[in-house]
Amino acid sequence: MTDRIPLKRALISVSDKTGLIDFARALSARGVEILSTGGTAKALREAGLSVVDVADVTGFPEMMDGRVKTLHPVVHGGLLALRDNEEHMAAARSHRIGMIDLLVVNLYPFEATVAKGAAHDDCIENIDIGGPAMIRAAAKNHAFVTVVVDVEDYAAVLAELDANDDRTSLAFRQRQAQIAYARTAAYDAAVSTWMAGAIGEETPRRRSFSGQLAQSLRYGENPHQSAAFYKDGSDRPGVATARQWQGKELSYNNINDTDAAFELVAEFDPAQGPAVAIIKHANPCGVARGDSAVDAYRRAFDCDRTSAFGGIIALNTTLDAETAQAITEIFTEVVIAPDASDEAKEIFAAKKNLRLLTTGGLPDPAAPGLAFRQVAGGFLVQGRDNGRILPADLKVVTKRQPTDQELADLLFAWTVAKHVKSNAIVYARDLATVGIGAGQMSRVDSTRIGKRKSEDMAEALGLAQALTIGSSVASDAFFPFADGVEALAAAGARAVIQPGGSMRDAEVIEAADRLGLAMVFTGQRHFRH
Repeated sequence: MTDRIPLKRALISVSDKTGLIDFARALSARGVEILSTGGTAKALREAGLSVVDVADVTGFPEMMDGRVKTLHPVVHGGLLALRDNEEHMAAARSHRIGMIDLLVVNLYPFEATVAKGAAHDDCIENIDIGGPAMIRAAAKNHAFVTVVVDVEDYAAVLAELDANDDRTSLAFRQRQAQIAYARTAAYDAAVSTWMAGAIGEETPRRRSFSGQLAQSLRYGENPHQSAAFYKDGSDRPGVATARQWQGKELSYNNINDTDAAFELVAEFDPAQGPAVAIIKHANPCGVARGDSAVDAYRRAFDCDRTSAFGGIIALNTTLDAETAQAITEIFTEVVIAPDASDEAKEIFAAKKNLRLLTTGGLPDPAAPGLAFRQVAGGFLVQGRDNGRILPADLKVVTKRQPTDQELADLLFAWTVAKHVKSNAIVYARDLATVGIGAGQMSRVDSTRIGKRKSEDMAEALGLAQALTIGSSVASDAFFPFADGVEALAAAGARAVIQPGGSMRDAEVIEAADRLGLAMVFTGQRHFRH
């Protein structure tokens, strides 16, 4: 086997014709004969290039609406023949099979067809068969064949040819083969995932996920961990689809926290007013609605100003100049919003380390989807937590009914608690968090932490008392004992929302009645580990 293989003959068949003409011209100028099919051949001819139809080589026309055109021994023999195996080459000569040194194929746009909500039959017709078969054949025979599946690799191929006297090196072909197999694996994963959904199979026997590299990261959660950011091809608005206007590259932790912030703030419909969420280490340290974006920001900030330093800020509405100016008063890592005014961008431009992202929209918190997490030897898959609670879903279980304001605050706190690490306790007043306890092994500890946070902020703000006094509280899961409710009452809470379902619900309700609390059950929990 020779390390450097000359390119004499190429087969080009692409759906995405970006850069096609310039690439084909460069190949033709190097004396490479070009075989092609259908629309690709037509595009090349219209550009004045000489092209040989695959149908003329195989002796068979494209048939069955183009389903059958490259599935032929003359094509696959040209891709798979081992050039240093005399039996292979004798068979090729006997059957008049010409060698193919370069395969350029990108696949039918199946993922894009599914993403735009196409009908079932349209999705089926966009499942490529001949393309993956050729790609896998060429990649297997990378000892002799160069395979290209991404338009962004056209320049790399030409650079390789320039550097090696119109030949490709084994190392280059190996790299291209790996890229090719990753592409066909991702393609098959997309098809199988779509098909499982189409037939209602929630737990298919085999489950595959794929992604395309969006960014190599300097490190992961810690400097000794390697990391990268991959996009899954979906169009859900968020950090993966956002435009970054300024600031240095996002880090692993930035991306994780920004996603958490934007998914939380999207729970609040902008038609009902601006909302702001401030996130630190994937947990909210302040969330609020307001009459304006800057009002929402200041109210969220006043929940825990200490933790907000160096945090991530998400808005459910356009970032305006006044809000941008307020945000610049402290150090902030990332701001993400559906849009930002030119004036806001100008204000942020003076803060070179602050990243500004805009998404063009909000993710739908009620949309279905999958979430997965790796464990040793496998991974867990579950549906996205898109649970929603409306006032009609609540069951008042205490003697005292919540007031209208308490009810609004309970639902607000419940929405925030969905995005707080368990055990989660969220105190709220007037549609703003005033104390958050997150991630504790004991729910009572979370209750006490939220109370202490509020007391610290009251002292910092010069308030006479903590804002947990008179607040409404959400617990992401039921109270196993009455001590949690007693701790909430000691913090000054007046109303509680929780799932219910404990063996000791009766004791908890009795304690709430004794303490004068209003309590409602949701029948739904929001564990977040």
